[in-house]
Formats: sequence, structure tokens, C-alpha cells
Amino acid sequence: MFRVQPHFQGSLRCDVNVSVNRIGEPFGTRCEIKNLNTIKGLQVAIASEVLRHIDLLSKNIPVSQETRGFDEDTGQTFKLRSKEDAPEYRYMPDPNLPPLILTEAYIDRIRSSMPELPLQTSSRLQSQYGLNPRDTEVLLAMNAGSDVPFDGEPAVGSAVQYFEEASKERDPKAVVNWITHDLLGSLSHRNEAFSADAISVERFGELIDLVRKGTITGTSGKTLLRHLLTTRSTEPLETLIDTLGLRAMDSSSLSDYCQKAIADLPREAGAVRAGNDKVLMKLVGYVMKLSKGTADAQATRAMLKDSLNPEKSP
Repeated sequence: MFRVQPHFQGSLRCDVNVSVNRIGEPFGTRCEIKNLNTIKGLQVAIASEVLRHIDLLSKNIPVSQETRGFDEDTGQTFKLRSKEDAPEYRYMPDPNLPPLILTEAYIDRIRSSMPELPLQTSSRLQSQYGLNPRDTEVLLAMNAGSDVPFDGEPAVGSAVQYFEEASKERDPKAVVNWITHDLLGSLSHRNEAFSADAISVERFGELIDLVRKGTITGTSGKTLLRHLLTTRSTEPLETLIDTLGLRAMDSSSLSDYCQKAIADLPREAGAVRAGNDKVLMKLVGYVMKLSKGTADAQATRAMLKDSLNPEKSP
């Protein structure tokens, strides 16, 4: 029980009940600690009473049901009075409330009509799709602020439902990465919460397919996603790719960019020729900058390495 009046008196008074039991055994005897008036005192009193119960139980001494006070100077609780019978704690039935009888059949019917609980969903996503606990946690948290449907009704438009629909005939791990990193990141940057209306699951899946087939690079895919979230464009994605200049370049264009990078960064190119492959990523980054993300990073790395060290290429 708490009584707090911070705006007027700045006072706090509370009573706490403490009981301790061994694992697998029924709850222990409860003791009440009265009139605690500081947060620190509350913490110390609970800890002190728990240790007292543990000490008694470890010696096979029963804990007496009683009301206790707390001495802030010693950090210990002390006995005020005993309460031998439950009615003294006012554990008595209300005569105006009739007994509530729930049959097993009724309980089973309610249980069978309940939607999937979060822990069950998390376990199913991990076993069925191979997701890790962090990914399932993010998917479930994405709907934390959404409206809760009526009991027994599955949530419509949830992130989990969105993920499962997008994962049909696609790599689930690739889909969850696009959702939890790219889609969620873009929405957060816009101060928007997740909604299946932001981009339809069909359009989102098509974008992932375009990246997978190499029509656009991953970097261009993120650019296209941000464009779709900003404009809510309904144009075909292939048309938008050409309009925005996001189509992945062919090998001839990529070769031109690689040669320009080698010419513009002679020191780095020389280091790679001397065997310093770590510098190679600077050249790759330069090509990515020149191409505005339309060059594939892996293909760029392979082409640069082949140009600078042809004898080491497979």
C-alpha cells in the first residue's frame, strides 16, 4: 500500500509484505512491514526481511505470521505484533461476491480461442524460419504501440504477419534483415511507426527480389525504399529504377569506373599491387561513390583486384 503526496507534502508511506519459499514448495508465511517512508528504507527493509526468512528456513524454524517495523539505524526489522489467524489480515470473503466457478471445459474453450502468445510466436519464428532471438524480439516489439484487437482475434497488419507474407518463396533471413534494419531504420528516421500501409508487402517483396536478382544493388535498394516511403509512388518499380538511375551497371561501365579509380588514386593502387589488400576497400568505396551506389561492391572488388594483381586472380 502506498500513499504519496509529492506535489503538496513530499511524503511517502508504504507497507510491504514479504514471504520466502524454497523452489517447488508452496508460498511461505507472509510478514508485513509497516510505515516505510523512503525508497532506500523500502529496499533495505525488504532485503533484511528476506534474509531473516532465509536464515530461519535454513535452520528449519517456521516463520511466524506477524507485523513488523523497520529500524533505519540498524537496517533490521523488528516484531510489532503477531497475527495468528488469517481473518486478522482481513482475508475474508465478501458476502456480496458469489463464488466464481470455472469448469475445465470452459477454460479449454477459452484457451483454444486465444491468439498466439508472444513467447509462442517467438519460438515458432525461430524454429520455422531460423530467425535468431534478437530478430524475433524486434518483430514483436514493432507492434508494441499498435492497437490490441479483441480477445481471440489475431492482429491484422502486424510486423510478424508482414514478415511471414514477405517470406513466401524468399529467404526469411534476408527478409527479416530488410524489415528490421532498412524498413524500420527508414521509418525511424522519419519519426514514423511501423505500418503495413507504409509499403505493401507485395511491393516490399518485389524490391527484395530486384536486389537478389542483381537488377539493383543493395545500396540502390535502400535508396528506392526511402523514395517509396517518401513519395508513396505507385509507379512500377522497374520504371522508378530507370527514372532514378538506380539500375545496376553492366561490366563494361563497371570497368570504366574501376580504371578511373585506379587513375585517381595511384598511391592506393600501388599499395594494392604491392600486396596490401586492406587498401583495396578504399578503391571500392571510391567506385561506389562515383557510381552513386549502382556498382555492386563484390563485383567491384573482384574487378579491381583482377586489374591490379591479375596473376593472383583465380
